[in-house]
Amino acid sequence: MKTLRPVFIVVLLVLMVGMACSIGTPAKPTQAPVPTEPPVKPTVEEPPTVELPTEEPAPTEIPPTEAPPVNEKFFTEEFDQDPGSNWEFTVLGPNSAENAAKATYSFDSGLMIFNIDFKQLYAYYMYEAQSYDNVRVDMRFENRGANSQNISLVCRASDEGWYEFSVGSDGLWYLYAHTPKDGFITIKNGGSKAVKQGKAVNEYGLACNKEKIGLFINGQEVRDSPFVEKKFALRRGTVGFNVSSINVIPVKVEVDWFQISEP
Repeated sequence: MKTLRPVFIVVLLVLMVGMACSIGTPAKPTQAPVPTEPPVKPTVEEPPTVELPTEEPAPTEIPPTEAPPVNEKFFTEEFDQDPGSNWEFTVLGPNSAENAAKATYSFDSGLMIFNIDFKQLYAYYMYEAQSYDNVRVDMRFENRGANSQNISLVCRASDEGWYEFSVGSDGLWYLYAHTPKDGFITIKNGGSKAVKQGKAVNEYGLACNKEKIGLFINGQEVRDSPFVEKKFALRRGTVGFNVSSINVIPVKVEVDWFQISEP
C-alpha cells in the first residue's frame, strides 16, 4: 500500500494537469472541405415583359377631294386625244338603220378622222356638256377621200330640233332647220366659190345669235348672211358637227379642230 501511494499521487497530478489544459485552451474548429465545383447559381426568374401600348400616330389629314372640273363653255377642241364622254357620236341618214357601223372615227396625231364606206350616212359628233342660246361654232378639216361629201355645223340642238349649216365639196351650201316631225327643211341655200375642192383644207363657221344666223366659209360670210329666222325660233341647245356621205364613197375627212365661242 505504501508503495502504490506515490504512484497514485503522480497519476492524479497528470490527470489534473491534462484537464486544466483542455479547459483553458479552446478546441480548434474543423475546417470545412473546399468544394471541387462552384455552387450552382440559382436561376432568378425575370419579371414578365410588359408591352406598353404603342401610341398610334395621329391620323394624316386627308385633303378634301378636288371638285371635278367644270365643263368648259367656250373652247377649242384640238383632238390631241379622245375628248371623252362629253361628246356623243350618232349616225343618221336614209341608210343608217342597217349600215351605221360603216361610219367610224378615230384619233391620230391631233386629228379626228372620219371614214364612211356607205352612201347616205350622216355622222354627227355633238358636245353634250353645255347648252347654248347665242353661240358660234367653227371647224377646220381636210378632205382625204372622194371629192363628194358634206360637212355640217350644228347649233341649238334639242328635242325641238336644230339648225344646220351644210356645205358640199362642190361649193353648194344649205341652211336647214331639222325638226322631229318634218326632218330637214331648207331655210336658205346657195353656192360659194370660197370652198376649196379636192384634197384641200377648209374652214366653216356658223353663228346663232338671237334671231340671226350667220354662215362663214374660209373667213368669208356668205351672201346675204346673217339670215333672220323666226319660223322655227329654236332657242337653245347643244352644238356639234357632222361628216356625211352622199353618192360617192369612200369619204375620209380629217378634222383638225372644232371651236365654240361667243357669236
